[in-house]
Amino acid sequence: MADDEHGFATEQVHGGFEPDAGHGARVPAIHMSSGFLFDDFDQARDRFAGTDDGYTYTRLGNPTNADVERRVALLERGVESILVGSGQAAATIAFLGILQAGDHVVSARSIYEGTRGLLVQNLGRLGIEVDFVANARDLDEWARLVRPNTKAFFAETIPNPKNDVLDITGVADTAHRAGVPLIVDNTLATPYLVRPVEHGADIVVHSASKFLSGHGAGLGGVVVDGGTFDWSASPERWSHLTSPERSLGGQSYVERYGARAYVVFARDVVASRIGPTPSPFNAFLLRQGIETLSLRVERHSANALAVAEFLDQQPDVTSVDHAGLASSPYHDLAQRYLPRGAGSVFAFTLAGGEAAARTFIDTVQLFSRMTHLGDVRSLILHPATTTHAGRTPEERADQGIDDGLIRLSVGIEDVADLVRDLERGFAAVRSADGAVGLEARVESAADLASLTHAVPQDHVIAEEL
Repeated sequence: MADDEHGFATEQVHGGFEPDAGHGARVPAIHMSSGFLFDDFDQARDRFAGTDDGYTYTRLGNPTNADVERRVALLERGVESILVGSGQAAATIAFLGILQAGDHVVSARSIYEGTRGLLVQNLGRLGIEVDFVANARDLDEWARLVRPNTKAFFAETIPNPKNDVLDITGVADTAHRAGVPLIVDNTLATPYLVRPVEHGADIVVHSASKFLSGHGAGLGGVVVDGGTFDWSASPERWSHLTSPERSLGGQSYVERYGARAYVVFARDVVASRIGPTPSPFNAFLLRQGIETLSLRVERHSANALAVAEFLDQQPDVTSVDHAGLASSPYHDLAQRYLPRGAGSVFAFTLAGGEAAARTFIDTVQLFSRMTHLGDVRSLILHPATTTHAGRTPEERADQGIDDGLIRLSVGIEDVADLVRDLERGFAAVRSADGAVGLEARVESAADLASLTHAVPQDHVIAEEL
């Protein structure tokens, strides 16, 4: 199959599949084993020397996980991918495969708050600095923020919650003129809507817990190396990849692995030692999700656009942040990069501020109130008091996170039912006393208690989980 050109749906079902020689199972097995037997002394030696490609220990590789890695790399048009335990782990491995103390990153400002915290707080403590581009469409600002020690650009294809689509080629070209790779988080778009590598990105990361898995049942993250960046062009900048390595018999990673140098280093040196290993069972759930990815994302996107168009007509709504709308300042980028749809995570703002948002969110029934995205179920959240609660009011205002802003992750339900549910929310907001909330839906004290958040009262969640 590797020599043939197939459509996306075919690749998501068959891509990277290796037949089960032992039993002929069509669905690859879940290899719930920490370690793997060696046939003899010599095989153990060769596997540790890297001259035998077999498995040794699941932290370093597992057949179930490898099946998912091959499939995601194929779908994203990369040379190889690394499956890890979460999207946060994927971002961490992607950065640490490039960066060291004294380095600098230029990042879009409109990114997931957890990744922002990773860059500012965690990597900052390691001596890595970051500057944020206020307007990601301003390519001159990207260029102005470059320093001699800049080592990477970072952005998201579809940022959350504003749906402000990235000019992938423009930012990639700016990064390459600065001699650095572009890392792109493609979680909310998925390779079905856009393949960033085809537009110039060098490294792609995913929170596989979202659309790739699709059912809110397991965690995972993926790092994909496009194999496009020339690490040998400035060998002194990437000495960890271009200097002789004793473990490689005196060769460098570039000499031994060529276009795969970065991903091999990220797997063997970074991921294997930090250890964000996913459970093979979670890898199995992820593979099951990927097999229906195009079907789900197509429905997600169609539903989201229909909901956005409905919201855009409501007098209580001051703005709808969906790039599929002609009124969006990112509509041109959506048409260019996302012809199949602008995704299904976006926000709208109620004129009544937090009070209206509270009433609205407490009234809807089909939309689940939870901190997650990319689920088959539609989800709803209030960023100002949850995901962005750690930012100052001025910072939130600067990013357009108004007190009345509500984020939606539109699922695959019948869109007419979703619209009716939203109409229920608007009716409550418009009522004289706005007193339609939990009490109107819950029949008993036991039901109400079942909705109580399980996190202890003194536990502060710094960003979305």
